Amino acid sequence: TALAAPDIPVANVKAHLTQLQSIATANSGNRAHGRPGYKASLDYIKAKLDAAGFTTTVQQFTSGGATGYNLIADWPGGDTDNVVFSGAHLDSVSAGPGINDNGSGSAGVLETALAVSRAGLKPTKHLRFGWWGAEELGMVGSRYYVNSLSSANRARIDSYLNFDMIGSPNPGYFVYDDDARIESVFKDFFAAKGVPTEIETEGDGRSDHAPFKNAGVPVGGLFSGADYIKSAAQAQKWGGTSGQAFDRCYHRSCDTTSNINDTALDRNTDAIAYAVWTLSS
Repeated sequence: TALAAPDIPVANVKAHLTQLQSIATANSGNRAHGRPGYKASLDYIKAKLDAAGFTTTVQQFTSGGATGYNLIADWPGGDTDNVVFSGAHLDSVSAGPGINDNGSGSAGVLETALAVSRAGLKPTKHLRFGWWGAEELGMVGSRYYVNSLSSANRARIDSYLNFDMIGSPNPGYFVYDDDARIESVFKDFFAAKGVPTEIETEGDGRSDHAPFKNAGVPVGGLFSGADYIKSAAQAQKWGGTSGQAFDRCYHRSCDTTSNINDTALDRNTDAIAYAVWTLSS
């Protein structure tokens, strides 16, 4: 049997969000592509991964006349012909600090990677993690990364898991339905917790899984909702407030550390870890 995935401490995830908020506050209130807050965010995450024993690579690209950066982290070992890849975009819009969008996914993926290190995990498949630049300008960083791969290296990616907004303040629990195998892993996790899920439609093709999917890589992921409105049926199912957006601060200056639902952040990060452990074993 596979080693059981750890329960990821939500306090650790929130500590990363506090750091990303501090970086934004010190850098004109945002962490956007081409702005100093973005590079400072990347440097923060890279330092954590380097200290935990990951092999990190910073990939540069240009968009809108500004240098952008992707961060890739490989966990040593595992079958590099079968890569389980988890990713999140690290940039915010210029209007705000982007703590739910997408500090939440970035911090959840980071803390899962750090849990891999703490566990000394020896997965059968190879684990890779990514933080993408310039997603808010149209998935620029992730598309650059996918386009930079040889067809052989694309074929080595067993699955790409995307996490773009996982702590929405009025949350839903949405699972990508792009690949049945990956979808079932996430659905099984939430079913075991007694949390109903719905198929993710709001962000279809609008986040960093799209370039991978277009290149033929099996993709999956989680989402807690953006500016769509929570229905009465969804509020009955999940709690929260019907007739309001899942995230009323989506792409606004109020997307701060107070714009996070701790329960959603906790459940979704535990689901990331469950998927990483399950799919890589």
